[in-house]
Amino acid sequence: MENDEEKKWTISISLPEASAFDLRGKQSVRATFKLTEGCIDTINIVAAHLGIKQKSLFDHLIEDARSLTSIAREIKHLKLRRPGRVQKTYVISRKSLSSLDQVSRNFNAPRDDLIEYSVQRLLPIIDKERERHGKRKKMLGEVAKHYNDGNRLLKKIKGSLGIEDPVYQKFKSAMSVYENIYKDVESFIEKGKIIEKFRP
Repeated sequence: MENDEEKKWTISISLPEASAFDLRGKQSVRATFKLTEGCIDTINIVAAHLGIKQKSLFDHLIEDARSLTSIAREIKHLKLRRPGRVQKTYVISRKSLSSLDQVSRNFNAPRDDLIEYSVQRLLPIIDKERERHGKRKKMLGEVAKHYNDGNRLLKKIKGSLGIEDPVYQKFKSAMSVYENIYKDVESFIEKGKIIEKFRP
């Protein structure tokens, strides 16, 4: 006979069934495009600087069917120059690739051009991140000063109370944590330098 605890787990819950179609749409596939170096740099910078996968970036841009359709309507009448394009393979979801192919067929718009113009939507993000990067660099100087002041105080406490004193031990622990945070921030800003040289 089931006890009350067992009954709790046998209560049926009505949930929508998982769709095999949706699940297959999440599968990763490789897709090759011919893109300008500026477009490739934009993808690399946004993905690296924001700490997101390039696949997620493509999915975000391409699964926005309304924007992709608007771009296709605009470019299908244009005679676009395609100088210096580079063949590049990316991993994207099957659903995103299907959406891209469908819009490309419906509007007779080349996939490569759809990607190029979709990626241009990322440029305002880069502008904002470049501005924030400059502010972070300035703040790093203040953080470094604060960190160095803390180390000087730690030495002063050590000289006054000795290394066995609880106050010294606690402050030393705090400075160890501070050191790790300072190094992480410094490393993050160093990686962000790629955005300083970028010119769309």
